[in-house]
Amino acid sequence: MANTIKVEIVSAEEDVWSGEGTMVFAPAEMGEIGIAPQHAPLLTRLKPGEIRVQQDSGDEQFFYVSGGLLEVQGHLVTVLSDTAVRADDLDEAAALEAQRRAEQALADRTGDMELAKAKAELIQAAAQLRAIQKLRGKGRA
Repeated sequence: MANTIKVEIVSAEEDVWSGEGTMVFAPAEMGEIGIAPQHAPLLTRLKPGEIRVQQDSGDEQFFYVSGGLLEVQGHLVTVLSDTAVRADDLDEAAALEAQRRAEQALADRTGDMELAKAKAELIQAAAQLRAIQKLRGKGRA
């Protein structure tokens, strides 16, 4: 049967990527999942991290998502996220600065709401940095 699955990655601002893949890897809340063509229907929440789409050509596409939802229906995988960015477009300096600010806010231990926001920002910055490091590692191999 079909050996590819259509993948659409969408952020709140734009359609980030649409194409075919032979396998999709995503950071689900309970751990990384892999989706192959003809996968059973699925709806799961995503945590901040990297989406990886393997293509028939052997190429891989990498994306950072801030969390969101992943839905599998028939021959379509849809990723919906507030923030979704091609890994190539991530700004390491901005991610390091966001991580520094979040760590400082945690150290200052202000109100509960600010503490929760700082923790969320720290998680997102760390996920962006991991995506950048993975992409660099793939480029050297």
